[in-house]
Amino acid sequence: MIIFLNGTSSSGKSSIAAELLKVLDTPYFLMAVDAFGAMRSVERTLELDGPGLTEVLRRTRAGFHRAVAGMAHAGNDVVVDHVLSEPWRLQDCLTVLDGLDVVFVGVHCPPEELERRERARGDRVPGVAAKQLQSVHQHGLYDFEVDTGLSSPRECAEAIKESLARPPRAFEALRLR
Repeated sequence: MIIFLNGTSSSGKSSIAAELLKVLDTPYFLMAVDAFGAMRSVERTLELDGPGLTEVLRRTRAGFHRAVAGMAHAGNDVVVDHVLSEPWRLQDCLTVLDGLDVVFVGVHCPPEELERRERARGDRVPGVAAKQLQSVHQHGLYDFEVDTGLSSPRECAEAIKESLARPPRAFEALRLR
């Protein structure tokens, strides 16, 4: 099974994912797009121009999607921490994760809280999360949704765990669009 967390930067996906690993009844792997991107050479990446960087980032994310699929096809349960801020990312996931059980979870957070978290973290460009709000949830369909402005990461993880009893349908419905 794949529990796919989608939300803006600083929305709480990583904190929820860490709690999910603790509350789920079986061992899950956490696969985070940020961790995957961090495997790339920082020095060579900084040398790239705009189009070159865009292409490397696209290939990195496409590779991430395929790595998630590979882990699931090998029989592993996976929690995915991702930001579907470009339409192609969702379309690619719908394609490469076809045939797998994907529970699609929307992670929401109020804009003022996103801004506060960005400032508190200090490692984020201010305004990125607000900009992502325009696109991340644009598709509008999830199996389950949580709001980290109202609930703690642990409460969100527990609610997600409880939702797993229902069959996932969002990815199938999105493929039909």
